[in-house]
Amino acid sequence: MNLTLMSRPSVGFMTQTEIETLPTAGSFRIGGDLPVRRLGFGAMRLTNAGGDGIWRGPADPAAAVAVLRRAIELGVQHIDTADSYALGANEELIAQALHPYADDVVIATKIGNTRPGPDEWVPVGHPAYLRQQAELSLRRLRVERLDLLYLHRVDPAVPLADQVGALAQLQQEGKVRHIGLSEVSVDEIRQAQQVAPIAAVQNLYNFSTRDHDPVLDYTAAEGIAFVPFFPVGAGEHTKQAGALADVARQTGATPAQIALAWLLHRAPHVMPIPGTTSLNHLTENIAAANLALTPDQLARLDVGKDT
Repeated sequence: MNLTLMSRPSVGFMTQTEIETLPTAGSFRIGGDLPVRRLGFGAMRLTNAGGDGIWRGPADPAAAVAVLRRAIELGVQHIDTADSYALGANEELIAQALHPYADDVVIATKIGNTRPGPDEWVPVGHPAYLRQQAELSLRRLRVERLDLLYLHRVDPAVPLADQVGALAQLQQEGKVRHIGLSEVSVDEIRQAQQVAPIAAVQNLYNFSTRDHDPVLDYTAAEGIAFVPFFPVGAGEHTKQAGALADVARQTGATPAQIALAWLLHRAPHVMPIPGTTSLNHLTENIAAANLALTPDQLARLDVGKDT
């Protein structure tokens, strides 16, 4: 990737011509055969009405649909969701906004996390349950095959081989193209690979939370997509001091954009999925693909998270 600083008067505000010619920070082939632009969109927050733990559908469905459609207009090809987001309403929203899907759009979803109530997330990895949820995701998304299906969380009460085996059976039946794992260790990835090819891993990872560096490095060596969720963290990117703020001032970008650009520079298999309910923030996030950081700036950012 080009490490030369590309200065802009304001990265967050672009003309339509600039948007149409925006670099995509490259693409990555999920599973070796599914090319996708690296900067995607996480749809979870679109179904978080009232901040109630991703329990209900959007307070303004039309606005949520507009965000999804604008993401595609801005060049996003990778949309991430889960069956547990608002009890399936998030998947239904994506279908409402984007179906029939463009040929180059990849919809990733996740199964294996149940929702007994708001703010409750309980892994259930029984193979029969996983197969049922995959069938429901197929219906809600209005597709015959899921592009990328993740095991949302590993259920410690069920052998991992059985959980991955359920997804592998769906793959053999032609209902799943590629299999992913979420919030897993290197050892768990290795175990899963004994059962089926793993195309993507989605773990919590961002500028301030780097516990999964070993997973990022292992997936790079294995050719597995690494999809960091919460890629700009939970607010630390708004700080006015520290490495993010320093580099943001140098480039004319926002700290959140620098956090995304840092992830894109981290390795070519890293595929961030920032989410938002705001059209303005969506445009700002996508513009991060236009930021090329200098070696000095990367060194400043790579030293470690701000304290």
